[in-house]
Amino acid sequence: MEMKLDPAKDDLPLMANTCHMLVKHYVLDLDVDFKSQVIEGTVVLFFEPGSSCKKGGSAGEGACLSQSDETCKIRASEPCHSSVTNVSARSSKTGYNDFAVCAKGEKDTSDKNGNHSNGEQTSGISSSKNCCDIENHGSEDFLLVLDCCDLSVLKVEEVDVTAVPGIEKFTRSAKLTDAEELRNLRNQIVHELVILPADRWREQLYYYTRCSQAPGCGELLFSTGTWSLMIRKAEVQAPRDFPRAIRIWYKTKPEGRSVTWTTDQSSRPCVYTMGSPINNRALFPCQEPPVAMSTWQTTVRTASCFVVLMSGENSAEPAQLQEGLLSWYYYVTMPMPASTFTIAIGCWTEVKQESHTADGRTNNEFSSLFSRADLRLIEGSCGHVAYPCRFQNPAASSQLVIPHRVFAPWCLKDRCAEILLELIPQCLSAAHATLGTHPFSRLDVLIVPSNFSSLGMASPHIIFLSQSVLTGGSHLCGTRLCHEIAHAWFGLAIGARDWTEEWISEGFATYLEDVFWAVAQQLPHDEAREQQELKALLRWRRLRDEVQNSEEELQVLRPNKENTGEVSESGTCIIKHGLNAEKIFMQVHYLKGYFLLQSLAKRIGEATYFEFLRKFVQKFHGQLILSQDFLYMLLEDIPEQKGYGLSVENIIRAWLDTSGIPKLLPDQLVLLLESLLEEKTLCLRTLQCLEKTYHLDEQDAEVRHRWCELVVKHKYTTRYADIEKFLKEDQAMGVYLYGELMVNEDAKQQELAYKCFAATQKQMDVSSAKVVAEMLF
Repeated sequence: MEMKLDPAKDDLPLMANTCHMLVKHYVLDLDVDFKSQVIEGTVVLFFEPGSSCKKGGSAGEGACLSQSDETCKIRASEPCHSSVTNVSARSSKTGYNDFAVCAKGEKDTSDKNGNHSNGEQTSGISSSKNCCDIENHGSEDFLLVLDCCDLSVLKVEEVDVTAVPGIEKFTRSAKLTDAEELRNLRNQIVHELVILPADRWREQLYYYTRCSQAPGCGELLFSTGTWSLMIRKAEVQAPRDFPRAIRIWYKTKPEGRSVTWTTDQSSRPCVYTMGSPINNRALFPCQEPPVAMSTWQTTVRTASCFVVLMSGENSAEPAQLQEGLLSWYYYVTMPMPASTFTIAIGCWTEVKQESHTADGRTNNEFSSLFSRADLRLIEGSCGHVAYPCRFQNPAASSQLVIPHRVFAPWCLKDRCAEILLELIPQCLSAAHATLGTHPFSRLDVLIVPSNFSSLGMASPHIIFLSQSVLTGGSHLCGTRLCHEIAHAWFGLAIGARDWTEEWISEGFATYLEDVFWAVAQQLPHDEAREQQELKALLRWRRLRDEVQNSEEELQVLRPNKENTGEVSESGTCIIKHGLNAEKIFMQVHYLKGYFLLQSLAKRIGEATYFEFLRKFVQKFHGQLILSQDFLYMLLEDIPEQKGYGLSVENIIRAWLDTSGIPKLLPDQLVLLLESLLEEKTLCLRTLQCLEKTYHLDEQDAEVRHRWCELVVKHKYTTRYADIEKFLKEDQAMGVYLYGELMVNEDAKQQELAYKCFAATQKQMDVSSAKVVAEMLF
């Protein structure tokens, strides 16, 4: 049997062999039943060969390299079992006995129809040897592996795309002399459909729809494991020959970890997905690695009392199929990872305010930081794969506020009208003033049920907000909304190529929320800076507490270090700590990433920094990045920083590859020391750690002054020499320290004060000497 992973300690496996086959488009056709708490239907996947196939991988590679060494480490070395059930009434009878073989000496669990049960008997892929061995399967057929968990897979079949009327336009030749040529023709049609130019996206969507409705042309063999769905076609040994369009019939399970069935604040049933640690693999079989960027379209049928919201470019209008049953349709044309797909179905009420007019104003004083950057910064075509890109659309570039809607349970309608309807256009306009073109054409904002475990979550075209942001004025709601809007650029339009580099998404969103919110409030520059400094202090305290109370391994922003972004030859990989429940609630990626970006902005200067950010967004939108992509471009764009000791290697070593809190800028150290001065007691070990970590005796006078205050307050006698040095060499700032030495009525400290004053009195400024003398005598 498959080894069980410990959800508190183990890493998350991404099983899909994306280097062999890559999903380019999903067509989901789903029925949602709230009584059984099941989503049931089909997903049609359209493929292109992956990178290894384009390099000319052999049939042997296609078969046995579909499992990575990393995958094998987390699997028990047992032969594969099968997990197949009868299909629903809409499906024909199945027969998978070639693939559904039991391990030697094990009981045959097949039912009377010759099918294997789909209970808790799981396999997964224990090793490439066991799954590809001729002794077990009688062949070395290529295995397509998808990420799949908590799903009942009922049937898998190849789709006969040649049956679609008018599809011949995607064929180079109509000759069909044998089965192999017919297979090649089907694959050719899908290939031509996938590579259609971006300006033909409507036609492409139309034919994706028609192809998804085409009849099946042969069932495919499949097996399921805890984390995977494995599919093969008999005698197909190379991924390039594998069907490019397949249909999977499946059902979700009520306990599935990607889907939350609950009730809203008005006690009405609802269901939503929320980017859980396993993402969407318990919603539909998919490829979860970020590199599997795809488009999708979805039809959802459910009772007419429900509203279906989804990550889609269009504002769907429901179509009535019959009395009491509605159909909703959404699509996206910008390729993104499957993990960004989101759905929320409930008795939502759209919140409207007839007299409301979007306020697109921004504060001229603050937004002038960003006025020098515009679309001319990056000339030429975009760097991403072809899709209808808003960054190439002049009308989109000048759209300060994108169309938006607000949905909520009925009982929260009035509160949303009061708070959200005014804030959303202000925050959207502020984001545009900072970064330019909105990557997405529209936005829905939904107040999710009270069991939602975060204050917010951003997905393409839709933001989930917790009801907690609606109370106590607009500040929390505004800042959280700004954070989620920032994810449109960092996290969605620009994604991390390796999931472990969460700081690329969360660090940027945390940093930008302050900037967006200051612009949205139209604050004067000085007031905005004061507000941001206060937030920095609060965040510093949270980060300090988290570092002191968490495992060091979980404090590293780049846990894979130099191996970040690497995958096996098949494309499978491991997400370190992906199943660690503690990590889900940690903020180190938010806070440490924020302080890294803040330190860079202070070093470079805000105006220059934000001009660079605009350039970075222009260059990398629609793409996946690693940390070094950002850092290399920053230092190349602002080369003078290299003269100040900034280098990609130094930043990575200090901020990304180590635990704890990196060396801080002087202002940050002052904030830290001032917050520590408010503590009644600090143990000797803490003081020693501070001294050693931040080399406090080498810092500037502002920092050393606070350090001397700590030394005095906690009578840290071994560092009295730092006080003596400060009082002698930094006389312009030392007057206050004399008072501190005297007020404690400690004999050693008073003796130190007398000694230092005697040594410096003759050289001291007359006024300073008079004030100190009054303190001492």
